[in-house]
Amino acid sequence: MIERWLRQSKQTVIFTGAGMSTESGLPDFRSARQGLWRGKDPAMYASTHALEYNRALFVDFYRMRIEGLLACQPHIGHRIIADWQQRGLVSAIITQNVDGYHQQAGSQDVIELHGSLRTVRCLACGRRYPAERYLQEDGTRCTCGGFLRPEVVLFGEMLPEQALQAAEREMANADLCIVLGSSLQVSPANLYPQIAKQNGARLVIVNMEPTELDDLADQVVHDCKIGDWLQRMDQALRQ
Repeated sequence: MIERWLRQSKQTVIFTGAGMSTESGLPDFRSARQGLWRGKDPAMYASTHALEYNRALFVDFYRMRIEGLLACQPHIGHRIIADWQQRGLVSAIITQNVDGYHQQAGSQDVIELHGSLRTVRCLACGRRYPAERYLQEDGTRCTCGGFLRPEVVLFGEMLPEQALQAAEREMANADLCIVLGSSLQVSPANLYPQIAKQNGARLVIVNMEPTELDDLADQVVHDCKIGDWLQRMDQALRQ
């Protein structure tokens, strides 16, 4: 059924969350067993307050995240989505993730709601560097002497307006919205599948655990890896 919807849809939007990244080996944030925030206060590590007043903790945390990012790779699901985009089956990709794996797998024009961990930016002059610079000795300093920060959205910051507007536009025009690996607990990101549904799109949710929007969806898939599900869909589309 879903493969038929994919064939028929003129505007299919893929919306990905942390579950997409965990299949590459990255930890998520909120899971009870191994989430990055388990037993931690996010404000101590990944906030504007930490950037200003707890800079040593801030740097250590993001060095750890960048090391983890570079140690992992996109999985088969990322590559299938990139292939679908190239074949015209996917019109837009919106992600809550900051790892850049969609782009690394070949996807274009990805809408990143929470910024990117792939680059760091100087607070003084605005110059950008690849994230690998953060792992160098004194890698938090720009050539101008300013402090470098990852280009992710911190707690205490607004999401990028341009990305929000682009996401809303794509969802409003969608015929089919496929959510992959998002708990749909974080606002305003969880509003976008609702926008698609309200404008007449079919909604498919693929997530290991139930989400708050399951009752709204036309099709829900639980207890299945995203990569495995996408492989099955891809095989069905090629038959």
